[in-house]
Amino acid sequence: MQSWLYIFNKEVAIKTRIRELRKQHKLTQEELALEVGTTRQTITSIEVEKYTASLVLAYKIARFLG
Repeated sequence: MQSWLYIFNKEVAIKTRIRELRKQHKLTQEELALEVGTTRQTITSIEVEKYTASLVLAYKIARFLG
């Protein structure tokens, strides 16, 4: 049970971190979406924790945001 909670907390932290990094880079959701090849709606859904990005998309976001 504790390992599941750790994984859940890491996932929430990653989604929150995407929003923080996007704002640090002074990017809109639309601009980030265009850079990583997705839609603004997808970025919004990731940030509000309604969608978990695929591994490929997560990698693109991570590479772009550093």
